[in-house]
Amino acid sequence: MRWPVQDAKQRFSELIRTAHVEGPQVVTRHGEEIAVVVDIVDYRRLKGEVIEFKDYLRSGPAFDGLELDRSGEYPRSTDWISQA
Repeated sequence: MRWPVQDAKQRFSELIRTAHVEGPQVVTRHGEEIAVVVDIVDYRRLKGEVIEFKDYLRSGPAFDGLELDRSGEYPRSTDWISQA
């Protein structure tokens, strides 16, 4: 959708909401395209700020020193029947 700058100023909240729901919105002055309003998610993707999921996982803490050995003992036996 194209928004004349005067309409964009008067209906700014609607412009932002529309950009979020429908995608980029073009702002014009005297019929000439002068700006585009985009959702922040689209902006970050365009700027290259969104990282891939696998890269996100790889950026987590190192688990090199984490001890994962388990005891070989069996757990204690339990009586699951309630005695009232």
